[in-house]
Amino acid sequence: MPAILSAERKDVAVLSVPRRWSDLDPAWMSAALSRRYPGIVIQDLEVGAMEEGTNATARVALSLAEGDGPPSVFVKGPGRPLHRMALLALGALSTEARLADAGASFPLEHPAFLAGGVDWRRAACVVVTQDVVAAGGAPCDARTPLSVDAVRNGLQGLAALHASYWERPMPAALGYLGYWRLGPILRAISVASLSRGLRLATEHLEGEWCLPRDVGAGRLSRQFRRSAAITASWPRTVLHGDPHLGNAYIAADGRTGFFDWQLTRLGHWSHDVGYFLVSALGVEDRRRHERELLAAYLDALGRAGVRPPSGASAWERYRGTPAFGLATWLHTLSFGSLQRTDVCMAIIRRFAAAYEDLETGGADVAVP
Repeated sequence: MPAILSAERKDVAVLSVPRRWSDLDPAWMSAALSRRYPGIVIQDLEVGAMEEGTNATARVALSLAEGDGPPSVFVKGPGRPLHRMALLALGALSTEARLADAGASFPLEHPAFLAGGVDWRRAACVVVTQDVVAAGGAPCDARTPLSVDAVRNGLQGLAALHASYWERPMPAALGYLGYWRLGPILRAISVASLSRGLRLATEHLEGEWCLPRDVGAGRLSRQFRRSAAITASWPRTVLHGDPHLGNAYIAADGRTGFFDWQLTRLGHWSHDVGYFLVSALGVEDRRRHERELLAAYLDALGRAGVRPPSGASAWERYRGTPAFGLATWLHTLSFGSLQRTDVCMAIIRRFAAAYEDLETGGADVAVP
């Protein structure tokens, strides 16, 4: 549940947003896919089991009457009203829908964007993408860490994304992307939310110690704000924005990919790198391999033509990143319905251990 941004622009696609999943019929799907697959006519479709998270999502099997197209797609539709209001407040309502409407493509493994639309009156969006499972991909389970090789591959992909936009003017199609900014709404509720998150985490730990001893809600809230300010600093590039393990998958060819691009923003490379690396590796693997993985990411930037930061400065910035991840997942746990509790606790454990190991309180995210 990352940072609040200023209001989004509303010049987005006119694709209608279904009010109910039953409105997602062959005529709607034919219209949605027609820009990517001219002449397509859907004869019938079947909506699979729906999952409720931040959004409502489902795989949809398609039967074609005319034209060419995929046998199935993945649809992200309006979730619960409270979740939709949260997305609006987070500045995350239209971003992925605009990427999907534009058919955006990034230089790393991700589901192909097929269609998107936003209904501002209802604070509702719809996104249609490639079904990566039908293509042989396997979504990651956030409770089960990835292998070191899978994380290394994911970092290579993030390096390719970052290098493509590193300190360069944004193309017109991405001109609406903004920086990370914590707005007054989250600043006002942050301490209370983190207090509740810390209390809930302690209860779920059932006597097991894992939270940093010197971190209270007030201190972590200040570090959270400081992290967001650093994320908005230069060098600027395009960030996935939310590349935690639960938003990753392993493609059929073994590459690590990323879905859920609704928090895509401009900002500092370290946000994506720290957020993915710490959330995706088991604690012992992270301790043994984080330096080499960070070096491999920097090397990939260099091979892509970017002059990367020095290893020492990159390490110092990486040391600060667990504060944002820990606060984010405590906020998510506090909210109560964005992610399952066992998922929250698995990732909180990893960020808490990294916060302690890396002495994040003494890194450049530290605040009085």
